[in-house]
Amino acid sequence: MTDTGHFLNQMRATAPLVHNITNYVAMNIMANVLLAAGASPAMVHALPEVEEFAGLAQALSVNIGTLDPDWATAMEHAAQVMVAAQKPWVLDPVGVGATRFRQQVCTRLLALRPAVIRGNASEIIALASLGAGSGGATGKGADSADPVEAAEAAARQLAASCGAVVAVSGPVDYITDGVDAWRVANGHPLMPRITALGCALNGVIAAFLVGQPALPATVAALAYYGLAGERAAQAAQAPGGFQAAFLDALYTLTPQDLSAGAKVARA
Repeated sequence: MTDTGHFLNQMRATAPLVHNITNYVAMNIMANVLLAAGASPAMVHALPEVEEFAGLAQALSVNIGTLDPDWATAMEHAAQVMVAAQKPWVLDPVGVGATRFRQQVCTRLLALRPAVIRGNASEIIALASLGAGSGGATGKGADSADPVEAAEAAARQLAASCGAVVAVSGPVDYITDGVDAWRVANGHPLMPRITALGCALNGVIAAFLVGQPALPATVAALAYYGLAGERAAQAAQAPGGFQAAFLDALYTLTPQDLSAGAKVARA
């Protein structure tokens, strides 16, 4: 991918409305991230309106971080609307290996064919093992205790079985559609020190998916996000200042900056 910035340019030209059903912790930072990137965010999860609103949005992101039965139903209803309208949606299976409830909800959501599944290595391993009846992931709630490399085979398996692009987040991200695979080395160690920054990435991926092919658009979104983290670290060396600098970097990065700074390679 030599023209990664093309995908950023197209996303900003579209300025898509992204419907996010995410956790309580992530809502504010996610909205700010999407606005800074050039998209339009909405946080809608109430059952009486979630299907109607999903019909208005151009993409959906779903994050099971603070799950409850009503939210799970809202997620399924919104995803059903997206699938029927052939619009993209992104699944973040936060802590899927932790409880049976999360596993049951994710099993139902997987059946609704997300365009992209993004999680840490432990989450992707756990998600891939749901249908196989095996374990192996060692996550700590929303945190990963497995390296990205340990999840690559699971990511390929999951992508092939679900027809989704699977992105494994880590120091070097791994992205695959089950056939092709890419690595993205952009990012900075301060990024995991900001709560919900990873959750906010789902909305950016969803925005990049609108009108663009899923695999390269996801790779470009991850490179853009990681490059913004690198730029932010040049201005701030501690989490508080980094968060503000990160939003500024998302806003000021140009497509040309992204094409020049993306650390993207075939896996």
